[in-house]
Amino acid sequence: MTRKKTRRKHWPLVNPVRMAILGAAPASNDLLDEIRLRNLSAVEAFAKGVATPADWRTVADYLNVAKTMARGGIGPEVLEPCRKVQEALGEAHRRYKQMGRLGLTGPEIQALRELHEYHDLQIQSVTRSEFERWIDKTAARIRSAHPDCKVVV
Repeated sequence: MTRKKTRRKHWPLVNPVRMAILGAAPASNDLLDEIRLRNLSAVEAFAKGVATPADWRTVADYLNVAKTMARGGIGPEVLEPCRKVQEALGEAHRRYKQMGRLGLTGPEIQALRELHEYHDLQIQSVTRSEFERWIDKTAARIRSAHPDCKVVV
């Protein structure tokens, strides 16, 4: 009978110092540009009247993250545009069920643009790791069906 031999696997290690620096640094411009582009394209789709359910979902996602951050003390002035945009998304969903098209009115689009500006400032004011923590917290609130994070399907 032979003895069992331990076979260790050698995994490539991550540079912990680099990871700590990246986590403590503000969000990189590449990340911010990608987020801005996705959010602004959704806003413009609503402004032009060619929004899709994916655009609706994008706006709902950054609305929920902005609201969670505001309730956590980062930019509490964003709560009023959040309320307006949440009402606008509810109305857009209702109209989508009736007519099959997503659209917003002029004041609703203006509230959407305000929300984007405030949320962009929120993202710039925190570190990358803290922003990721806020995203995780928002996802947990959505999964737990928290009354603040309304998801209309």
